[in-house]
Amino acid sequence: MFHYDGGLKLTRADLAVDFKRRMPRGFISHAHNDHMARHQYALCTPATARLYHHRLGVRDVLELPYRTPIEWGGLRLTTFPAGHCLGSAMLLAEDGDQSLLYSGDFKLAESATSERAELPKANIFVLESTYGQPAYRFAPRAELVGQLIECCRAALTRGQTPVIEAYALGKAQEVTKLLTSHGIGVLQTPPVYEISLVYQACGVDLGNFVRFEGLPRDGHALVAPPGRHRGSNLQGIRRPCRIAVTGWSLDSNSHRRYGFDHAIPLSDHADFNELLEAVERVDAREVHCTHGPESFVDELRNRGINAYRLGVPASRRERMLF
Repeated sequence: MFHYDGGLKLTRADLAVDFKRRMPRGFISHAHNDHMARHQYALCTPATARLYHHRLGVRDVLELPYRTPIEWGGLRLTTFPAGHCLGSAMLLAEDGDQSLLYSGDFKLAESATSERAELPKANIFVLESTYGQPAYRFAPRAELVGQLIECCRAALTRGQTPVIEAYALGKAQEVTKLLTSHGIGVLQTPPVYEISLVYQACGVDLGNFVRFEGLPRDGHALVAPPGRHRGSNLQGIRRPCRIAVTGWSLDSNSHRRYGFDHAIPLSDHADFNELLEAVERVDAREVHCTHGPESFVDELRNRGINAYRLGVPASRRERMLF
């Protein structure tokens, strides 16, 4: 049903899935740059299409609304929410005999700016497993959000500007919505602001945010894309309090190593426990892991699951079992 060609391909439809190189036909699970290219023809959700056009220019697209199956290239294709960012989707492909679910980047916890993930059952599960190590178990979301709000309010009380470094698409809008819903205004650097306007056009109300014009505002935090020491170099921000929001902040001393004042593991990816939960819910006969540690494949095998690393040849798979 599928094969590997530098990435996942659905064989019957010759459909490339989340390829970073241009392809004749490509499915785009979400609009982060490491999951898309200027394909000749792209399939994606309506929201991802708008973000795709914004980032890479207007392209030929077939829009796939959530839970609305279509017949395409000899397959039945259905998208489901992935909970990662606006428009992010899992793809279920069925050929009448078997089914494959591609997770893409996902998380199971709730999101302030995207639909919560849904996991249909499938025979084959291609699983994004970024945080596939036991050390990456995140605290409850409400606790992490509370930490973010507390850090920002404390910084504002001290006369500092909270500078939250977050990816321009997805995490930045999530953080913005969380802050504004707790009464904290948000300044956004231009790349973040432009994408937030697309969110707004798609019906996602982000609250009180404005474009950053070089000067701080009372009662406002600043949301900017990640960059080493970016917070201290932003014109007009003389007293920044730099805050990282990433699952990698669970690494010991990560915030000190990169110069952050605070690091909060508020992630838009599934943690270790959610990965295991996803495998259980999909209940596939085979799980093929991608974008994660090889140790997670071993973890699944130790639990009696037929697990493989995506792209490993069949001959090597057999050797890996012994």
